[in-house]
Amino acid sequence: MSAKLTKLFVGGLNVETTDDGLRKYFEQYGALSDCVVVMNQHLERSRCFGFITYSTPEEADAAMAAKPHVVDGHDVELKRAVSREDAGNPDILANVKKIFVGGVKDHIEPENLTEYFSQFGTVEKAEIISDKQTGRKRGFGFVFFEDTDSATKAVLTKFHTINGNKVEVKKALTKQEMSGGVRGGGRGRGRGIGLDESRRPQP
Repeated sequence: MSAKLTKLFVGGLNVETTDDGLRKYFEQYGALSDCVVVMNQHLERSRCFGFITYSTPEEADAAMAAKPHVVDGHDVELKRAVSREDAGNPDILANVKKIFVGGVKDHIEPENLTEYFSQFGTVEKAEIISDKQTGRKRGFGFVFFEDTDSATKAVLTKFHTINGNKVEVKKALTKQEMSGGVRGGGRGRGRGIGLDESRRPQP
């Protein structure tokens, strides 16, 4: 899990920004174990985005908390890097603070959700949904975080085990949000959903 919490996508880079320049800027928040500006090998120029990997999740959190960032005169976009298997789910980076928790067994209480998910950030509220008529738990609930980045960190890992109960988590989106109203990220060069392309040869 920690690897998913230490790698960040940097979009909207100056075409002149190098690996060293990117590293020099972001090392003010912690030690980087990896730093790469993704290149177009055919044109031998930057694709205007890159990836940085911190040594600890806390250092990555510090960089995220310090937004906005300006690198070589460009306002850059800093997001959690999304693995290739999650690339088909752009909602993972939706700008919401609420997550859905499915597969919740009867012995799990709201305080169990609060205690577990607090590792990702401050939890404002947790609830487990019950049938209004019978009072029986319906097997799912919601967790409300103080900020959107905490929610994103929680859903970067799809399955979690809470008190021996394996649950599935995802962003909780309204119908309007699911239609694309909250998806962040510009469409311009070097911006996107944060797909991790740092290790794939570029065309």
